[in-house]
Amino acid sequence: MQQIEVKRLLVNYKTLEEFRNFREFGAAELSMKDDLEANIIENDSESPFYGIYFGGKLVARMSLYRIDGKYDRYFEPPQDYLELWKLEVLEPYRGKGFGRVLVDFAKSFNLPVKTNARQRSNEFWTKMGFEPVTYQTDRDRGESPYVWYPEGVKEQLSEDEGPVETLEN
Repeated sequence: MQQIEVKRLLVNYKTLEEFRNFREFGAAELSMKDDLEANIIENDSESPFYGIYFGGKLVARMSLYRIDGKYDRYFEPPQDYLELWKLEVLEPYRGKGFGRVLVDFAKSFNLPVKTNARQRSNEFWTKMGFEPVTYQTDRDRGESPYVWYPEGVKEQLSEDEGPVETLEN
């Protein structure tokens, strides 16, 4: 089998054209075209977009953002983490391991990873080693967060979820 390689996608008009295939064939909720258009700077190497090419065609992609630890409301100890905002594999290429390769690439940074289960993808995230977090209305705002914990990291408890104390008579 051919070696699958994840590449950082440049923020340019060529990538925008490749994203059009996802708009035509992919899920509207996972569209990254507007995200890309808002950040077009020719050949920007600091792109949050990563993809996999198969036969010269972009067949899988994700957007991956590094979130500063001062905004961390998910992990203990609080720290920088990655938000895997959107991941999509074109329909004819699903079930071939491209999604797993993208997720493993995100994990390779050895930072906690947060994502949201979209398009009924809960089972996929669980298979990738992610866990659903305890839903908090003020933090999650209607999202369905799943997280991956590298060694030494655990879920951050909300302020009202501290250790349970027992009363002694």
